[in-house]
Amino acid sequence: MKTFDSNRTAWKRERMDAQEASEPPRLHAHSQTNRATRLRGIVQALGLVLIVGGMLTGCAFYGFSGASIPSHLNTIAIPIAGDNTASPLPTLGRDLTNRLTDRFPGRTRLSLDNNESEADAVLTATVRAYENTPTGVSGDERATTNEVRIEVNARYYDQVKDSTMMDQSFTGTTTYDPTQGLGGEEEAARTALENVSDDIFTTATSNW
Repeated sequence: MKTFDSNRTAWKRERMDAQEASEPPRLHAHSQTNRATRLRGIVQALGLVLIVGGMLTGCAFYGFSGASIPSHLNTIAIPIAGDNTASPLPTLGRDLTNRLTDRFPGRTRLSLDNNESEADAVLTATVRAYENTPTGVSGDERATTNEVRIEVNARYYDQVKDSTMMDQSFTGTTTYDPTQGLGGEEEAARTALENVSDDIFTTATSNW
């Protein structure tokens, strides 16, 4: 009799094990909720990427520097800047041109085109004023600091759409010790040109 009961108990256990093995695993409610939340987040992120991509394609290209360039512009010409001053620095115009070239083709997707008539955009610049004046005087009326001031007019023109994107004046100033002589003045002028070039670049590429 005991043998029969033992066999019957073993048979019941085997049947229960078979039923548990055939049933699909059950997911807890909170696991299903977490999975749904993750999927919803992924879908929303993808949607945002598509929207931003469409905006950039239709309007402008944003470079790593934060500069924006209209999507229809691919090349730019930067002629040698004019110098209408009597400064002691004979390369003032060329120095300004080099700095502008470093910024526009160097920091954006625009390619430099030496053919002004064929370029999509043209950036022209003219040094209109150069001043070197004392800003600090000692007790014996000797200059202790001088200030170099450079004024530049810049024009950024869209030749594809025949429109002026920027046309204005920019000013850069730097002080130096006049006892440094011409070398100190040249260094101050270079710093002032750097400031002017930065302002021109920022203004021209922030209008889009």
